[in-house]
Amino acid sequence: MGKSASKQFADEILKVHNEYRKKHGVPPLKNSKKLNRETQQYAEALASTRILKHSTESSKGQYGENLAWASYDQPAKDVVDRWYSEIKVYNFNCPGFSSSTGHFTAVIWKSSKKMGVGKATSSDGSSFVVARYTPAGNITNKGFFEENVPPPKKSR
Repeated sequence: MGKSASKQFADEILKVHNEYRKKHGVPPLKNSKKLNRETQQYAEALASTRILKHSTESSKGQYGENLAWASYDQPAKDVVDRWYSEIKVYNFNCPGFSSSTGHFTAVIWKSSKKMGVGKATSSDGSSFVVARYTPAGNITNKGFFEENVPPPKKSR
């Protein structure tokens, strides 16, 4: 994937994130060149091993991180739509972390300000997408989810 294609993909991922964030009344994310570089390197590392696993930076809580894998070239909107679709199982009446809603909560986490995204294709044609968020979100401490994962606003 060339430079302009990766920038276009990152811009589209950001746009779709911000459309979803707007629905929840949370501020838009801004693109981070530094995070884009880092996530691109990590996506390439994942594609070379063809193993989908979270980075050590994310495990240490340095960044929030969403990952996506598909056996085909994933369009940006499809990736974010899949992450956001976890809203179906998120319980706004009992907010908190769950592995089945972690992608969704990272997408709309109110206190995250910047994001970066990288995408790489492995030798078998499958694609790996990495998104990182800073400050890191969806931490497990009680009380943080109520503030950072508001329900969607009612449309008028």
